[in-house]
Amino acid sequence: MGHPGIPAAGQAEGRDAAPEPLTTSADDHYCEGAARLRTGPGFFRPDSRPARDLAVLLACDLRTRGPLSVLDAMAGCGIRALRYGLEAGAAVIWANDADPDRLPLLESNLAALPAGTAVRRTALTAQRLLAGCLERGERFSLVDLDAFGSCSALLPLALEAVGFGGLLVLASTDGRSATGHDRPAALRSLGAAARAHPVSWELALRLQLGQVARAAWAMGRGLEPVLAHSEGRTFRLAVRVLRRPDARQLESLGMLAHCHGCGDQQAQSLLRLRQWRPCSCPASDAPPLAVSGPLWIGALQDPATLAGLAPLAAARPGSLSPTAARLLTRLAADPGDEPRCWPLAAIARGLGQGPPPLQELVARLRAEGHRADAGGVMPATVRSDAPWPRILALASGRAC
Repeated sequence: MGHPGIPAAGQAEGRDAAPEPLTTSADDHYCEGAARLRTGPGFFRPDSRPARDLAVLLACDLRTRGPLSVLDAMAGCGIRALRYGLEAGAAVIWANDADPDRLPLLESNLAALPAGTAVRRTALTAQRLLAGCLERGERFSLVDLDAFGSCSALLPLALEAVGFGGLLVLASTDGRSATGHDRPAALRSLGAAARAHPVSWELALRLQLGQVARAAWAMGRGLEPVLAHSEGRTFRLAVRVLRRPDARQLESLGMLAHCHGCGDQQAQSLLRLRQWRPCSCPASDAPPLAVSGPLWIGALQDPATLAGLAPLAAARPGSLSPTAARLLTRLAADPGDEPRCWPLAAIARGLGQGPPPLQELVARLRAEGHRADAGGVMPATVRSDAPWPRILALASGRAC
């Protein structure tokens, strides 16, 4: 991966004159992981630390495979770029923010990077930044797009900027579109139908993964989902970019249907799309199925990669907050390779009574030979390939 023209730490560009140094006091700094920095007056969410923790650990995992280069396209105050350098040992860091007034803050904060780190700071729009990388043939181990809103328009350029085997880390706050609350907007931004769904956070992630997959495949690239999670406000993905598509993964693009009457769900791959089977409603009362897609119906997480993050965190005390540790444990236990997932509240409505404890229901389903997991993306959800009537029967305690 070539990075011509990236200067050593301490140099910046994007203005004619060097930015004036910032004055700081001992009590206006924010500490996170190995980083200590000023967040400045711009938008910053301390609550997003778990997402940053996991992104940094993914970068640490990449670093075990070779030199790490990072493009932080929407750097803000630079906290991600700083942590990629201090905790993951990135040799090359390009921190960019479209607001030129942020450059002095980036200059000050990134001065804490180790000597010898090749650092670049720019104030370009993400489109110009990524287009320039394409023109020069620059690729990075990790490209981070921590977007406000949707980053749909940036996907082809962002995928071009990731070296084969590297990671594209994405964030989107376009929740209304992807969760089915603004169907015209979903069609515009995602090129897909999004209908209200009981596991809405997961629906949003699957729609976004489907969009990334279509963009990658159109370019002749392949992809592998590594991490997908949300707290309900921001929807975050990390995907590994591969040299070519895996023919088996083409099965993972499909449609997801939900019946708002009985609660049943169905999923089909686009490669074998056929008529939907009848749901559990009486034929005379069955409402039309709410169908979303195309979206990703394959695995959301890479368990092997996630299992390796805990030892990396243990070797870096303070890099993983307790909230992030719990999130990592939950995601690693649920690869998400079955798209049918229900909240316990939906099961309770279907029963007209309270459901059993989550792990008890999972155990009952597994005892009958069904695949079943506690959902990792949303709390108090169960994922299973069992028929919906059977899930309800086992949840009610009926043995047959």
